Amino acid sequence: MNFMNKISLKINNKLKLDKTIKALLKNVAKKSIKFFNLKDAILDIYITTDEEIKTLNKEYRAKNKPTDVLSFVIGEYIDRFYYLGEVIISYETANLQAKSNNIDIREELTKLLVHGIIHLMGYDHELSLEDEKLFFQKQNEILKFFAT
Repeated sequence: MNFMNKISLKINNKLKLDKTIKALLKNVAKKSIKFFNLKDAILDIYITTDEEIKTLNKEYRAKNKPTDVLSFVIGEYIDRFYYLGEVIISYETANLQAKSNNIDIREELTKLLVHGIIHLMGYDHELSLEDEKLFFQKQNEILKFFAT
């Protein structure tokens, strides 16, 4: 049987993303899923605006402000595919963070997508110091795949 992962990338209509960024995001998603040895996984990625992510952050986390990344775990099987969930990234916040950290937007988007996927895998850095250490250890291991 052939294994495959389904990566869906959607972009808010108000944003215009370069096709190389779209390709990068799909590649990062594929390699991150492979890191966790998942086969037949489904992942949705949505790149949006500060305005839209602020609404989602308020509704789901009771925080009335934009954030850089949100993860929504589904964790269910659809036929033979395991639906991980959705990672939502604010392009505007990512761009501001990239500029303030003096890094390329591609590097920031890579970090945010990996961060979101790790959350979908059940890791949470906000539970304890031990969980935080484990979370960021996983994040650093995956990000090594993308170091330039």
